Amino acid sequence: MTRLDVAPPASEGPVDCDGPRALVIEAREVPLGGVRGMEVHRTLPHRALPMVGAWCFLDRFGPQDTLMRVEPHPHIGLQTVTWPIIGEVRHRDAVGSDVVVRPGALNLMTSGAGIAHSEYSVGDEPIPLDALQLWVALPESRRHGGPAFERHEDLPVLDLGDGADAVVVMGSLGAVDSPATVHTPIVGAELRLPAGVDVRVPLRPEWEYAVYGMTGTAEAVTGMDAVDADAARHPSSAVGPGATASVDHTRLVYLGKGRDRLELRSDEGARVFLLGGEPFEADIVMWWNFVGRSHDEIVEAREAWEARADRFGAVVDHGPERIPAPPLPAVRLTPRRRRA
Repeated sequence: MTRLDVAPPASEGPVDCDGPRALVIEAREVPLGGVRGMEVHRTLPHRALPMVGAWCFLDRFGPQDTLMRVEPHPHIGLQTVTWPIIGEVRHRDAVGSDVVVRPGALNLMTSGAGIAHSEYSVGDEPIPLDALQLWVALPESRRHGGPAFERHEDLPVLDLGDGADAVVVMGSLGAVDSPATVHTPIVGAELRLPAGVDVRVPLRPEWEYAVYGMTGTAEAVTGMDAVDADAARHPSSAVGPGATASVDHTRLVYLGKGRDRLELRSDEGARVFLLGGEPFEADIVMWWNFVGRSHDEIVEAREAWEARADRFGAVVDHGPERIPAPPLPAVRLTPRRRRA
């Protein structure tokens, strides 16, 4: 929903993640296209870490009292995962969906080759609003297909013991699978941590993972000193016992690969979002609301949107209002590649 910076030159090539990490990415405030006066904080993409598995975008809008009016805008090459914490948002799209997004329900939109949608807070006055919006990059096998939308209000829960559990929003965690449609091996889960309980979350060593704080503060056992993503090009992967990293709403902690479990504890109780998956099949070119593989693909999608091409359809119950595409930068867009 907002313009993204051009990726830095990839002259040194990408860095493969070959083991555990403890990389801290601090949330940064960004403008949100079509919205005025909203607080929006982004942790993904970051120049050191463009993706975690197929997850390529994480925004937090809120907590705040606001009137949200995001007019019709386009997407290609991704799925949008909307996970509300507080408040209600009306979602309308070009496949005929017109639903109210509420806490506890997953709203999943798959763009394929192109879709448009809008997002309005419910009512005509500012309301309390807080939500995560994440994007999942689509693999080659699905990104050229048609658009789709699905809603899941009864998501499965993994019991983590001692009152802790995990709502499996996307993909799989332990032996629990979400009903949501996924196209790469992935997980997105809300971990609910009671106060004062040591919690173990099962992980797959071949996948990479990160955790982001939703409410409260938790400590994640990382086995290494946490490193600021903006301060180190290649964080150490040496593992030792005992080291932790704080997880709250201001930061995402990247855990890397090679872990079979995640240990968490919160003295006050907390909710944490776990995201992870198999490393993605390709580098992506990401600009504005588009995920592609090349500069030319992005240019083609932008021109189609500006020309009001049929590719993106018409958003239900909307007239000519829409968010225009921003100007392209004066340089060629390049793939977003890992730096840590």
